[in-house]
Amino acid sequence: MNGMLKAGQILEAESLGKVTVEELFGSGGQGEVYRVSTERGDRAVKWYYPQLADGRQRQILDGLIDRGWADDRFLWPKAIVVDPRNPQAGFGYLMDIRPDRFQDLPALFRRLPSVSAVTPRALVTAALHTVEAYFTLHSKGIAYRDINWGNIFFDPSTGDVLVCDNDNAVVDGEFAAVAGTMNFMAPELVRGDGGAQPGTQTDLHSLAVLLFMLLMNDHPLHGARLLRIHSLDEHAMRRLYGTDPLFVFDPSDTSNRPDPAEQQTVLTLWNLLPANLRALFTTAFTKGLAHPGDRVRETQWQSALSEVLDGITCCTGCGQQIMTSSDGSALDCWACARQLRLPPRMEIAISRGASRPRRRSIRLDPQARVYAHHLEGDTERHDFSKIVGEVTEHPTKPGRFGLTNRSGNVWTVRRDDGSVQDVAPGRTVALRPGLLVEFGGGAEAEVRP
Repeated sequence: MNGMLKAGQILEAESLGKVTVEELFGSGGQGEVYRVSTERGDRAVKWYYPQLADGRQRQILDGLIDRGWADDRFLWPKAIVVDPRNPQAGFGYLMDIRPDRFQDLPALFRRLPSVSAVTPRALVTAALHTVEAYFTLHSKGIAYRDINWGNIFFDPSTGDVLVCDNDNAVVDGEFAAVAGTMNFMAPELVRGDGGAQPGTQTDLHSLAVLLFMLLMNDHPLHGARLLRIHSLDEHAMRRLYGTDPLFVFDPSDTSNRPDPAEQQTVLTLWNLLPANLRALFTTAFTKGLAHPGDRVRETQWQSALSEVLDGITCCTGCGQQIMTSSDGSALDCWACARQLRLPPRMEIAISRGASRPRRRSIRLDPQARVYAHHLEGDTERHDFSKIVGEVTEHPTKPGRFGLTNRSGNVWTVRRDDGSVQDVAPGRTVALRPGLLVEFGGGAEAEVRP
């Protein structure tokens, strides 16, 4: 093990006791990460390079640890770690180990086998979870300051996310040594505008870049201009991301459009993206590039991504997942070119628990589910473990589907002929246009073609 720490070395975590170094996991721009053993099981330690282990970083860590962040989407610092025999050797911090099921985004971009089976549903879910995770920080007045593809890990099968490298997050407005990663930084930070500092407002730009890369597999400013750059040195990067940024799909300037021969993937994916997401990306990388106040907020991303997720359906010809448009317009399957046969949709109206009445629309695909968050007005975090209803196929009549009550409450349903029926937990009601469902708690729905 070639690193700053040695296998078997004994460290001490403040208030948590002895820590034994086991192996080097890897290294990054600020330090090295090790697997360590403690009385409570294996954990990880990030140990800073000597030049970065200063008083300011120690102060930031103390503040983060004192907050006692209990959100399972973050590998949050738990304790300062030092070498008790050599206190001047520097320091690090203790955190939980990233589970093996989480993969990094570069693996997705390189199409490694570990993420080769990822579905559109999992990608949109990961994007939604990412937005909600950073919104949690921002709502507490904390700026992450270095949102980039190296700090988010995701589960390719579920879309769950894990935010790492949280040791640079500080209260918005406070100084931090890290300003960001160049190709994710807001233009005003890249240019070094007077008074510009990394904070929640610049995080919004970085978040939009991350979402674009997650869904489009490319950078929003990497079009034809990038291909004309012979050497992507610091001067070229400052122009590309700071002094002269131009969105690849800018509606009024086509000079940076992706090259059809060299950048076909992003062109194809953009055409497959639902209109609501294309509109938000266009806002983020046109108005948002020049005016920080016009950047897309997390709640806007959350609403759009949730809508797209609820509209995903499978092609009956080849089984591929398709992101459909909310207006129900006809689409062709991107994989087999057949015209999609869109399933009926459930229009849910929520009158309680919202700042204003809310409506949600779910495509009743054979894999569709109604979750608890569908029946809530304002949702801070989508929880896909709380299933309220599930589309199920009739056991003896293939091709006929119903909605099975997976909640603990009795539903009341009204058919288009006026008949009324109670649907107890575990029971199923046939899905037909005109069906009205009262879930309780101020949420009701209608099935429409």
